[in-house]
Amino acid sequence: MAAKRPEPVQVIKQRRDAALAALLASIPYIQFLGIEFDRRGDELTAVMPYHEKLVGNPMLPALHGGATAAFLEVAAVIELGWAGLWKSVETGALTPDAIAQGDLIKIPKTIDFSVDYLRSGLPRDAYARARVNRSGRRYASVYVEAWQDNRSRIFAQATGHFLMPDSDS
Repeated sequence: MAAKRPEPVQVIKQRRDAALAALLASIPYIQFLGIEFDRRGDELTAVMPYHEKLVGNPMLPALHGGATAAFLEVAAVIELGWAGLWKSVETGALTPDAIAQGDLIKIPKTIDFSVDYLRSGLPRDAYARARVNRSGRRYASVYVEAWQDNRSRIFAQATGHFLMPDSDS
C-alpha cells in the first residue's frame, strides 16, 4: 500500500494565506489603520506603515498613543486567532469554502490590555510581534512588543488578557 502523497506546497500556502486574509477581514479597524501582516510559516509580524493620520503630536512628530495601543492590541488578537486556526489550516480541515464563509473565524474578546510607552514612536513604519504566554479554553495571556528601525529598541510593549471564543458555538 502506497503512502499518501503530501499536498503541494503551493496548495498549503494558498490555504494559509486565505485563512489569514479571512481573519484580518473580520476586524474592520485593521483596514482603517492600514495594518498588514508578514507571515513566515506560523510566525506573524504586524506592520503598521506610516501615514500622517497616525501622528498624535505634529510638533515632535510622534505616533499617537491610541494608534500605538490599537496596533499592539490588533497584533495580540490576530496572533491568538492565528494560533487557533493553525492546526485546522495545516491538516486541511479548513477548506477554502469554509474560509470564504467566515464561519470558522472567531475573535477573542479583550478583558484588559496594558501598554507601556517606552519612547516616542517616530513618523515611520512600525512592527510588532506577539507571543502567547498562556492559552486555554477560556482565557489567554499575550505579550506584544513594537519597534521601528531596530528590533532591539522597542518603543512600546503590552500585556493583554483575552476571553477565548467558545469552540462549539
